[in-house]
Amino acid sequence: MVLAVIDLQRIFAEAESSWAAPDFQRVVKPTQELVELFSPRVVFTRFVAPEQPTGSWATYYELYPFALQPPDSYAYQLVDEFRGAPTLDKPTFGKWGKELAEAVGEGGHLVLSGVTTDCCVLTTALAAVDAGVYVQVVEDACAGADAESHQKALDIMRLYSPMLEVVTVDELRELIRAGGQ
Repeated sequence: MVLAVIDLQRIFAEAESSWAAPDFQRVVKPTQELVELFSPRVVFTRFVAPEQPTGSWATYYELYPFALQPPDSYAYQLVDEFRGAPTLDKPTFGKWGKELAEAVGEGGHLVLSGVTTDCCVLTTALAAVDAGVYVQVVEDACAGADAESHQKALDIMRLYSPMLEVVTVDELRELIRAGGQ
């Protein structure tokens, strides 16, 4: 089992950001609990802008020019609670790819927390499921663009059962205690 903590960055945490997730702070403590449960099998990810957006990304960044910043910018750093953790950086919504696939292993088990449920968590989860990985999304350790979008994304992901399961931190803790790791 590997925990991927999706995009807990300042650009999604700080209220003045156009990309702020209103419930961001709610997921920090549950994610800290998950990191403790899964350590050292934890991967932190970061969404970063490409140097030169192409295709549909060029149009996307026309709408969000403030986000065209280098990866070392303040906005793209992990929030203070996770500062200094090594990160897997991708200029895409979904973080599934070679790096996470290698960490999880073929036919493995991926647990997801982070932001936003309705974008980067969702796209990562579905790509991993397509790759044959069992996925659990921790609903109380995820936040959406708003509460309604968070709930809608969780409802959509529940449709992928039994390959994708929506769980809570407490349920995972009990599973690990019971030796289901």
